[in-house]
Amino acid sequence: MKFLAEEIEEYSVAHTENESALLKSLNRETHANVLSPRMLSGHLQGRFLSMISRMIRPDRILEIGTYTGYSALCLCEGLNPGGKLITIDINEELEAFTRNYFNQTPYKDQIDYRIGNAVDIIPLISDTFDLVFIDADKINYSSYFNLCLDKVRTGGFIIADNVLWSGKVVQPLAKNDKDTQALLDFNRMVHEDSRVSNILLPIRDGLMVLQKL
Repeated sequence: MKFLAEEIEEYSVAHTENESALLKSLNRETHANVLSPRMLSGHLQGRFLSMISRMIRPDRILEIGTYTGYSALCLCEGLNPGGKLITIDINEELEAFTRNYFNQTPYKDQIDYRIGNAVDIIPLISDTFDLVFIDADKINYSSYFNLCLDKVRTGGFIIADNVLWSGKVVQPLAKNDKDTQALLDFNRMVHEDSRVSNILLPIRDGLMVLQKL
């Protein structure tokens, strides 16, 4: 679902800072060669993630759901010198493609790219994070939040993507639509959680921005 008129979206993109040449190449190659290119954050959302990261100036970022690495590279733009981004993805078939792009950037030594199930990996991580970005399987969104919150510093942020799910969250729930139900449960859970403050932004497919209190 398009939440904005196409002309408004195009105007917004036209008045947003450009992608780097590398990100533009990654964007183009993902759409040309990888399944489900809609999973890529893209220009407008990528610049938003970069801006948020540059505002926070994180030392530690956790990303759940790497895909082809576009959002990870945008988030890295705000890392402090010596900072680290841990990014987790279960799809080992994209590893070579994604590592190739990571290795072309100044952030290659700051990215800790792990292949596996995030539900299993997160409990083994001892870092405290300034920023967490959740953009993986929707069924586990609530689990990811619960696994991550204690690892986020007070005042730190969690951002969850796709929380409007093409508008399905405000439509009659289809039978056996487990993804939409999982997102409805997640959105309600975090909205009612007194440990965080929240705002749901209708950027692209919906971003839930949470700050740990």
